[in-house]
Amino acid sequence: MSEMSSIQESLQPKLDQLECHFTWNIKKVDLVLTNIVNRLEEQIKMGLGEELGVARSHCSLAYAKFLLEDKEAAHTHLLESETLIKKKLGENCDKTLIVTYGNFAWINYHMKNYTECESYLMKLQKINETFPTQSSSVPEVLGEKGWAYLKFSHKYYDRAVEVLQKAVELDPENSEWNAGYAKALYRTELGTSCTVDSPAIKQLRLVIDDNKDDDASRILLGLKLLLCSKKLMNESEKLMEKALNGSPEDPHVIRYVGKYFRNQGSVDRSITLLMKAVKRSPESGFIHHQLAMCYKTKKINLQKEKRPHRGSQPEVNNARNQCIYYLEKATSLKRNFIFAMCELALQYGERRELPKADNLFQITFKTAAEKNDSVHVVHYFYAEFQQYSNKCEDLAIRHYKKCLEMNPHSSEGERSAKKLMNIAQRCMKVRPDDWKANEILGFVYQLKGEMFGHTKSYSATSDSEEDDEYDSNLSECLKGCTIND
Repeated sequence: MSEMSSIQESLQPKLDQLECHFTWNIKKVDLVLTNIVNRLEEQIKMGLGEELGVARSHCSLAYAKFLLEDKEAAHTHLLESETLIKKKLGENCDKTLIVTYGNFAWINYHMKNYTECESYLMKLQKINETFPTQSSSVPEVLGEKGWAYLKFSHKYYDRAVEVLQKAVELDPENSEWNAGYAKALYRTELGTSCTVDSPAIKQLRLVIDDNKDDDASRILLGLKLLLCSKKLMNESEKLMEKALNGSPEDPHVIRYVGKYFRNQGSVDRSITLLMKAVKRSPESGFIHHQLAMCYKTKKINLQKEKRPHRGSQPEVNNARNQCIYYLEKATSLKRNFIFAMCELALQYGERRELPKADNLFQITFKTAAEKNDSVHVVHYFYAEFQQYSNKCEDLAIRHYKKCLEMNPHSSEGERSAKKLMNIAQRCMKVRPDDWKANEILGFVYQLKGEMFGHTKSYSATSDSEEDDEYDSNLSECLKGCTIND
C-alpha cells in the first residue's frame, strides 16, 4: 500500500464521524443544484447585516459547489463563512464553527491537501474537548443541519422538522432555531388538513411573539391561517399588510404577499407586487412561476366572463401568452421544475400546439422518473391535456387512474378521483349500465376504500364537464406552494 493510500485510509473514518454537509446524507440525485446555487447566492446578496445567516448560506453553498465539482469555489465560500462567524461572535464562536470546520476537513481531503485536512480534524477535536456532549447533540450543529435540510430539498423536510425540534428543545430561546422549526412545520403541513391549533400555527405565533420584526414568519402564518378558515381572513390580511409595510423591498416577503392576494382574487395587485419582486430577484424561478399562475388565473376569469365565446378574445389569448412567457422563464431558470413544466405543456395544449405540448410532457415524465419525484403530478396534468386539448378521453382516464393509484391522498389524486367520477356519471346519464362507467366507479371506490355505489366523497363537482375544467384549473392556481425556494 502506498503512503498516500495509507493516509487516505487513516483519515476516512475520522471524516465519517464529523457533523457537516458531507455526512448528512444530502444526495446529489435529490437536488437541483443550479437552483440551489442561485437561491443561496440570492440569500447571501440580500443578507446584509445578518452575518450568521449569510455564513450559513456560504457553508451550504460550499457543499453545492463541491457537488458541481468546483472545489476551489467551495473552499472560498468556507473561508467567507469562517470570517463572518468570527466577526460576529468573536471568541465565543467554537460551537458555531463545527460545521464549517467539518466541511473544511472534507474539502481539503478531496483536494488531496491531507495536512490541512488533519489540521481541521485537530481543531475539531480541541473544540469537542471543551464541552461534554457529542457534536450531534450541540444545538448550533442541529440548527445548521436543520436549515441545510430546508435549503437543499423538499425531500428532507421531515428530517428538518426532527432536527430543528431537537435544537429548540436544547436551546428554546434561540430565535433562529425556532424560526427554522416553524418553517419546517409549515412546509410539512402543506397539503394536509389544517386546524387553527396545528403545530405550525402554534410555532409561527411563538416566533412572531418573540421577534416582532420577523416578517418572513408573519407571511407564513398569514398564508396558513387563510388555508385553515375563512373566519381568520381578517387576521390573515392584517398579517400580510404588516409584513409588507415592515419589509416593502424584501423580494421574499413581496412574492408571498403577492401569492396571498392572488389567492384572495386580487390578481392585478398580486401581479404588481410580483413585478416589483422580479426586478429585485430576476433569477428566481419561483417568482416567475407565481407570475405565470397570476396570468393563468386572469385567463380563467376572462374565459368565465366571456361565455359562450370564451377562448377567442384577444385579452384571453394575451393572458395565456403571458402565462406561457413566465412559465418558460421559470423552467429556464430552474431546471427540472416539474410543476412549471407540466403547466407549460398544458398551456401549449390550450394554444393548440399539440406536438410541442406532448413532447414537453414526455420530457417531464422522464425528468420526474429520474428524480423519483412528483410522477403522479405529471400523470394528472397529462390526463388534463388528453381530456381537454387532445380530446382523447381513453388516455385521460388511463392517466387519471395512474395518478390516483400512485398517490390517492395527494391533491392531484383527489382531483383525479373527481375527474373520473365526472366522466363515469356523464356516461351513465346516457346508459346507466355503461360498462366503462361502472368499471371507473369500481376502480375509484376500491382504491379509495369506499363502498361501491356511495358517491358522497367523490361526486362530480358540477353538471358541466367544462365547468369542472375551470374549477380544476382554478384549484391548481390556488394550490399552496410546495416549491423549495
